[in-house]
Amino acid sequence: MAKLLVVYKEPKDKAAFDAYYFSTHVPIAKKIPGLKKYSVSTGGIGSPAGPTGNHLIATLQFDGLEDIQKAFASLEGQAAAADIASFADGGADMLIFDEKDL
Repeated sequence: MAKLLVVYKEPKDKAAFDAYYFSTHVPIAKKIPGLKKYSVSTGGIGSPAGPTGNHLIATLQFDGLEDIQKAFASLEGQAAAADIASFADGGADMLIFDEKDL
């Protein structure tokens, strides 16, 4: 399995971010080809050292890294990536990785 982790920083207006994210962005992102699972964090995001300055983490799961590359080369993937600028005024980090169970 391969995952795309999108870490959204604290936005200026959390309520506006959440409203847009769940009503507009999620439906766009769910159309990405090859997407197997889409989950988001709930509640606050912390670390052992305390608050992180992050608002939400989205985890998108695909079969492999090549599938992520193909997904974001598609029109649907490009639309989802471009849409981030519409609501994530605090910024976002996108991390891509393969994983294995130990």
